Amino acid sequence: MKTLRQIYESFLFAWKALRSNLLRTVLSLLGVTIGIFTIILVLTAVDSLEQNVRDSFNFIGTGTLYLEKRPWLGEPNGEFRWWDYMRRPTASYNEYRFLEANLKHKSHIAIYARKGNMVIKQGNNSIGQVLLRGGGEDYENILVMDIERGRYFTPDELSIGRNVAVLGYEVARTLFPNDEDPIGKTVKIKDLKYIVVGTIKKEGESMLGMGSNDYVTIVPYHAFRKLFQTGNGRSYETESVIAMKGYDSDIGLVELESELRGLIRNKRGVRPAEKDNFAINRPEALSNMISGVFDVFNVAGWIIGGFSILVGGFGIANIMFVSVKERTSIIGVQKSLGAKNYFVLFQFLFEAVFLSLIGGLAGLLLVYLITLIPLGMDMSLSVKNIVVGMGVSTVIGLVAGIVPAALAARMDPVTAIRAT
Repeated sequence: MKTLRQIYESFLFAWKALRSNLLRTVLSLLGVTIGIFTIILVLTAVDSLEQNVRDSFNFIGTGTLYLEKRPWLGEPNGEFRWWDYMRRPTASYNEYRFLEANLKHKSHIAIYARKGNMVIKQGNNSIGQVLLRGGGEDYENILVMDIERGRYFTPDELSIGRNVAVLGYEVARTLFPNDEDPIGKTVKIKDLKYIVVGTIKKEGESMLGMGSNDYVTIVPYHAFRKLFQTGNGRSYETESVIAMKGYDSDIGLVELESELRGLIRNKRGVRPAEKDNFAINRPEALSNMISGVFDVFNVAGWIIGGFSILVGGFGIANIMFVSVKERTSIIGVQKSLGAKNYFVLFQFLFEAVFLSLIGGLAGLLLVYLITLIPLGMDMSLSVKNIVVGMGVSTVIGLVAGIVPAALAARMDPVTAIRAT
């Protein structure tokens, strides 16, 4: 109890010393404030930017594999052999049925196709630049889609390719203004009538301007094939894609990917010594690429902020040396009255840490105020970055204050009392 009381008294001494020299305190913590502000601002901006970019790819789902003719990011060596990819067959409807019947490690599987720059009409209203998608069974369970009104397609509508449609938010709002309910109404796609059975909830434009369902119209896959040639294993006006989800127990979808590769090679008659004539894409590849890019920005933030913190640490150390010099006689009196070395040590160490923490808190406050400014993307100060900021501030205070505090603790009381 005596030790704890002495530590508490050291805490009070440090606090009084900071209050009695307010101007010096403010000037000495500016370096730490700027350093913490720089580091945490960069970390917060990078985290927010990375999350916004990742959200832009939410439409491709998670835990999903995509069977296509070309890889999203090229070969592992960074080469993108487009001339080879063009000769490859595209995913076909027969392959989809084959995989649906034989894949044991899939939880959902769907085939879909897409065509951009479509014009959708309803009466005198029309909207262009619409992405038309043809979705098959299980499509709504693989790609992210939140139905606001109505429903998705029934099995009968999917199997016979009935002319029905699900409209994105902006498509529905443009074709049916004044909050008119579009369910049961008809729209025209390439002069064919489609009955609206559902609408998708508003998502807003993503940071990269992609992936939002607001300007999407979805029809059954077989209805899409009435408009465009696709799903025959050859490239026509558009290409089909087979997407499949695995089970949670299949970590990294290793079993699903291995089974898929074996089945599709067998289906296409690829010989053992030949390379795959298809690509198996996964969203994780994009996530890893994004993480690699933003790791560079994180390092840059630490380097830039590190110089400011280094200057701030030297400033705190300098102020602590001055503080020890000014209070030498007081230290002598305390030690002559029986104060232990750790009592004196903690006084100055606490003072250095307080200085650094106050500077860190000021830097975090500035970052928080910046997050309140609308900058075109969502920015938030995470708990992780707050902990990092306070942790760095504490370490800087300890490092900057340990030498002056140790010198004060080892002073000879007689020599210290005689100091003027």
